[in-house]
Amino acid sequence: MSRLVFEYALVRASPRVERGECVNVGVLLYCQATDFLAVATHLDPARVRALDPAADVQGIAEAVSALQRTCDGIGPAADTSLGQRFRWLTAPRSTVVHTGPVHSGLTPDPAGELVRLLDALVR
Repeated sequence: MSRLVFEYALVRASPRVERGECVNVGVLLYCQATDFLAVATHLDPARVRALDPAADVQGIAEAVSALQRTCDGIGPAADTSLGQRFRWLTAPRSTVVHTGPVHSGLTPDPAGELVRLLDALVR
């Protein structure tokens, strides 16, 4: 089985951006060779509230779900390629929900790799 190049970035929640603390809440993965772009998430309210007891967990959940809509090409992303969506989603920003640096790897199964990364880096 051939191994395919993929790129991924962690999705992070920083309830108090000014403090620079974050908790991983998902993984965004793109594989150009298979036209695969997806996000897998796991939001643990207790971990978010450990950083800020007054965190707007519902607002964070809504922002995380917006990532899914963008991956699916819903809304303004409808007219963009998967690569453009991935680059837009991983562009640096100073918001409560943002992505970390982009990393790359090799995998025979991008969907399976997404689950593996979620289990290893988020859950």
